[in-house]
Order: sequence, then structure tokens, then C-alpha cells
Amino acid sequence: MTLPVRPGAGRPAARPAGPDPLTPLLDLPGVREAAESARTGIDRLLAHRLMRNRSAEVSSESALRGARASAALDGVDVALADLRAGSVEDPVVQGSLRVSVGLGAMVDTWARAPGQVLARLHVLAAADLADRGDLGRPAPHAGPRLGGLFQVVTGTSTVPAVLVAGLVHGELAALAPFGTADGVVARAAGRLTVIGRGLDPKAVSVPEVGFLELGAEAYRERLAGYASGGPDGVAAWLVHCCRAAELGAREGLAIAEAILRG
Repeated sequence: MTLPVRPGAGRPAARPAGPDPLTPLLDLPGVREAAESARTGIDRLLAHRLMRNRSAEVSSESALRGARASAALDGVDVALADLRAGSVEDPVVQGSLRVSVGLGAMVDTWARAPGQVLARLHVLAAADLADRGDLGRPAPHAGPRLGGLFQVVTGTSTVPAVLVAGLVHGELAALAPFGTADGVVARAAGRLTVIGRGLDPKAVSVPEVGFLELGAEAYRERLAGYASGGPDGVAAWLVHCCRAAELGAREGLAIAEAILRG
């Protein structure tokens, strides 16, 4: 299993034509420093010698570990060995796996047509959890807020990609537009943002593992703080996302070293 992302894929941050509405995020307490630390960690991973010609092997293992961790954050924690052996049939886990396998083909489309990709992510994540007629269909209450989110996804910004990804993730998780598998979808959308905006163009870090290492309870608490809308809650969530990204880069390094050892 791999994320078939082209080496070096991803669009660099472009300068917006007008004032960048996301710039104030950098003034929230701890956010700028956390984003810089996350970028340093991912850059260290991308500089690993295995990335020159064997990054696809790291991406493949990253996809598997990310799927497992995403399902665990939704309460279904299975052994990696069982997942690797193909012996896990839980619908949450299977949905998370399908999403991980499909992400690479969605990177370019995500930046142009996020609504289309979001629907596809839900079809993959919730195929065994929701009625067929509900798959890929956001609830009516989600429409206006999704419209604002899509403007963030398709727009340009000089704000670090890890923060844009945190906003995408937080908005989708807080809004829960589908009512099923929203967590898996939100984390996948965050990862697509990190890949597509060039922070991790080879899809070799594992941010989902980072969130899991920080704890499922802390994840829920920080999301609740973000959903409250206050600046302190937003700041705490974004810092949490940056820490998860940094830990996810460390996981990617561990994967690369394990591959080198054979």
C-alpha cells in the first residue's frame, strides 16, 4: 500500500493578491514557534538519505501506520501486525485503510475542487458505516461553513502549511458534516493539505501517529477548545497539530531507519 505522490509534488505557498486572512494565526500564543518546530522536524525527515530513491517505501508504511492511528483515534485500536496481515475486518479500520490508499490520487484535485474530494473521502471512509444514499452527502447545516473552508483550501496563503492543515482538520472535525466517519475524513483532509502545500510532498510523515501519541483524550479536548471559537482554544489546537506533525516526522524517520536496517 502506498500513496502514489510524485516526488517533489505539491504547490509552494503563493503570496495572496490581497491581505492574507490567516496571518493573525501567527500572533496567537505559541503558534509561530510550534509551526517552525514542526517544519524543522519534517525537513529533517525529508533530508534523510532514503528519500533520494526509496521514499515510496516510507510512504507505503506511513500510509499503513496512519490508517491504524486514525482508526484508533476514533476508538478502534488494533495491532499493526494484524493490520499488516490483513486480518482486521472492523468497518472503521477498513474505511481508514481505504482512505489512506486513495489519498495520493486526490492531492491535485483537493486544491481545485475540495468538495469533490471531501465527498470521495467520505465514500471511502464510511462505505460500511452509512446508508449508500448518505455517502458523500454533507448535511444541510454544514453548507455555509464548508463554503468558507473551501475558500481556505483553494486560496493562497503565506501562513505555514501545518497551520492551514490544522484549520482544515479542526473545521471538519468540529463541523462533522456527514455524521459518520467525520474524524477519519478530517484527518485525511489535513494530511492532503500538508502534502499538497509542499510541507511533506512525498507523504512520508505520519501526523496521525503524532496525534495518537499525544493521547486520544487530549485530541478531543483540543478539538473542543477549537470548536468553542475562542482565540485560546484555536491557539491550543494549532499548537497541538504542530506537535503532532513533529512527532509524525519522528515516526517517519523511524520508518526510514527500519527500512535501512532491513
